[in-house]
Amino acid sequence: MELFEAIRTRRSIGKVKPDPVPKEKIEKMLEAATWAPNHHRTEPWRFLVLTGEGRKRLGNVMMAVANEKNEELSPAEKEEQLRRELNKAFRAPVVIVVVASPADRPNVLEEEELAACHAAVQNMLLAAHALGLGAVWRTGKAAYHPAARQEFALADHEKIVGFVYTGYPDLRPPAAKRTPFADKTTWIG
Repeated sequence: MELFEAIRTRRSIGKVKPDPVPKEKIEKMLEAATWAPNHHRTEPWRFLVLTGEGRKRLGNVMMAVANEKNEELSPAEKEEQLRRELNKAFRAPVVIVVVASPADRPNVLEEEELAACHAAVQNMLLAAHALGLGAVWRTGKAAYHPAARQEFALADHEKIVGFVYTGYPDLRPPAAKRTPFADKTTWIG
């Protein structure tokens, strides 16, 4: 797939088939991620690849988040809500947890480390698209909740920048429209 075509046609695919994804395709996505630009060559990312029952770890985090806000529900409603939250972790055969692990050096800014990780996610999304996979980058409260820190054994300086749900598309990618770059660009000479 040609680069500019990939950029224009990539879409967030939130509905994927349960079919397993070959490890080689996931590894190609991860390889693409590691070629993202990063300040001071720190390569501030690490990845946790959740498959099979490993996705339950993400489900545990989602249930912990939901448990904080369901105090007014009946026991049956609470149980149903927790079941739905757990199932969210299983809506794709592969979930890649992208963790920013900033370097501890005086010349390194945390914002730049996070930006590098965001670029790594974009590379992963483009690679998934080129490989015929569907992927969506999600965050939400689960990414920032203390339960995530514990469940994924994050160091104090680490942060989750997203969950990349990946599988074979189970929907036709929606058409997209973008504001022309000229409408958002000021040339300063």
